[in-house]
Amino acid sequence: MATVQNIVIDQGTTFSLDINLTNDDGSAKDLTNYTVASQMRKSYEASTATDFTTVKVDASGKVTISLTATQTSAVKAGRYVYDVEITGTSPVETLRVLEGLVTVTPEVTKA
Repeated sequence: MATVQNIVIDQGTTFSLDINLTNDDGSAKDLTNYTVASQMRKSYEASTATDFTTVKVDASGKVTISLTATQTSAVKAGRYVYDVEITGTSPVETLRVLEGLVTVTPEVTKA
């Protein structure tokens, strides 16, 4: 079961979130054979999505998801849903590791 974490993104700014993944026993999850994907959508059924840039910082369970200031400027202020999934080749599995709501706050200062 995924951890629930709601996040706030300020429209027009750079966003980054570090995630530390662990096994059931509390040890760091080895991400050597895993890829990471993350998206946010206006609703679960929405056909369009914003892809987060995902980076495995190291094999010991640390992942970063991020958006550039240009990307957050293009997202309308409001509420969204998101998740983070990891997919492994050995073992073969896909796990949703994080999910929740995204609140995008409106930008006042425009370039």
